[in-house]
Amino acid sequence: MKDQVRSNWANAVLVCAKCSKKLDGGFGPKGKTPLAKALRKHLGLKKGRKGAAGVVEVKCLGICPRGAVTVVNGARSRDWLLVSEGADLDALAETLGLPEGE
Repeated sequence: MKDQVRSNWANAVLVCAKCSKKLDGGFGPKGKTPLAKALRKHLGLKKGRKGAAGVVEVKCLGICPRGAVTVVNGARSRDWLLVSEGADLDALAETLGLPEGE
């Protein structure tokens, strides 16, 4: 049995699923996609451990802002972001330090 598993992730981004659910999507071209899925697609990240970064939905981060989603970059865990509905994904990726495409 393995004790460790490798990934290619340089960053692990945690997105609050509860906040995303309250917005009923709110991101992407039509404004109906959850933030985690829209960010993965926008950056062209591969699925699972093979991607350059990981965007993971977590149950609840406990902030619960109105009209926004709480996001944390694991590499810079002291700075939590409150991403407003319909925010620019390019600007968000730059703020999080995520790679464009692979």
